[in-house]
Amino acid sequence: MRSGGCQCGNVRYKVSNEPVYSALCHCADCRASSGAPAVAWMAFKQEYLDVESGDLSTYEGKNGSFRQFCPNCGTGLFFRNENTLPGLVDIQSSTLDNPEDNPPALQIQCAERLPWMKELGTLPEVDRYPGAA
Repeated sequence: MRSGGCQCGNVRYKVSNEPVYSALCHCADCRASSGAPAVAWMAFKQEYLDVESGDLSTYEGKNGSFRQFCPNCGTGLFFRNENTLPGLVDIQSSTLDNPEDNPPALQIQCAERLPWMKELGTLPEVDRYPGAA
């Protein structure tokens, strides 16, 4: 059993069983909806998802895709597309209570990946904001 929710705590969910896959998605649609260069997902059969509390807002995207998020804080939570992922719900794995225990197993939609994403491992690293006390 895995549990998670949005940033403000309005939406809480549980998901049972094992994921069909876990992936880091590089598609342009994920970038546009999240404002991030990639999004980590875990796909489960829809019947294993239980939204325990809170309301969701739904955005209908292109080609039959639906994204759900918390209307209060804006956290993206779920993605469904019966055309490409029939019977599945993708859960943004960073919204899990323990995202560190659920790393992606593959990268998908690499044809749309931003070229500089391949070079992330070569960038200098700092523990906090540069110059912050």
